[in-house]
Amino acid sequence: MPLWMDAIGGYTELATRVVVLGLAAMALNFLLGFTGVLSFGQAAYFGLGSYGAAMTIKFIAPSTPLAIVIGVLVGTAAAAVIGGLIKGLRGTYFAMVTIAFGQVFYFIAFRWNAVTGGDDGLTGWQRQPLHLGFTTLDILHDDRAFYYLVLALFGLAVGVMALLLRSPLGRTLIAIRENERRARFLGVPVERHIWLSFVLSGAFCALAGALYALLSNFTDPRSLHWTLSGNFVIMAVLGGMRSFWGPLVGAAVFVVLQDYLSSHTQNWMSFIGLFFVLVVLFFPRGVLGILRRRLAQ
Repeated sequence: MPLWMDAIGGYTELATRVVVLGLAAMALNFLLGFTGVLSFGQAAYFGLGSYGAAMTIKFIAPSTPLAIVIGVLVGTAAAAVIGGLIKGLRGTYFAMVTIAFGQVFYFIAFRWNAVTGGDDGLTGWQRQPLHLGFTTLDILHDDRAFYYLVLALFGLAVGVMALLLRSPLGRTLIAIRENERRARFLGVPVERHIWLSFVLSGAFCALAGALYALLSNFTDPRSLHWTLSGNFVIMAVLGGMRSFWGPLVGAAVFVVLQDYLSSHTQNWMSFIGLFFVLVVLFFPRGVLGILRRRLAQ
């Protein structure tokens, strides 16, 4: 994308944001589209991954790989604990409790000024060169080089996600989505599989959050807020939530529209909201469904 983004009025950082938020939307879709469980709290693990990466560089060690690893571990651990507490809930109750837990992390980050920087965010750090033992590559200050690092990690994460969905675990998750009662009668431990799906979704969200923090060398409590979770849901539904690549397409549409419209009007969210409503009403399979239908004709 960096090679042609300039030609359409974009820039490399915009391409990186598309990939990172696309990964977050696909992570949510692992839970929503393939397990059938709606969470409005996935921004909590996105934000924990973001803060984990930032705090690692600022307070522990100036290492970009270590920051990514710790960010993922922090978000995954939180998802494992919270998922274990709420795995027996369903529907609206599940969605509302995920919001509640997410807002707990948001207010901790908002109020703990001495560590998190509070509403001003965590500053005074930046992504570091890659230390390979025998040499040091000081390339990540270049936006294009960082984009390719993000793209490589995105490819790795999406590859793992695809393998999981094609495995017996993935088939079981789809069975739970289609008919939870029948899956339970067949002897499937439903709560355990929902917990696993929740943890995996949280891990991928945490990876996206760590990369998002490194992209801007900054993070703040908004990366934990439930409205960001709502944006992930919009991206998944907009692109096509029951398809593997749909959320990535939805994220691309959302991010590019946001960037373009916000430079022309403060009411950019109204236009995106209207577009979202039209897609849901007339094209329930999302933008990817539209594209597939056109290609099939």
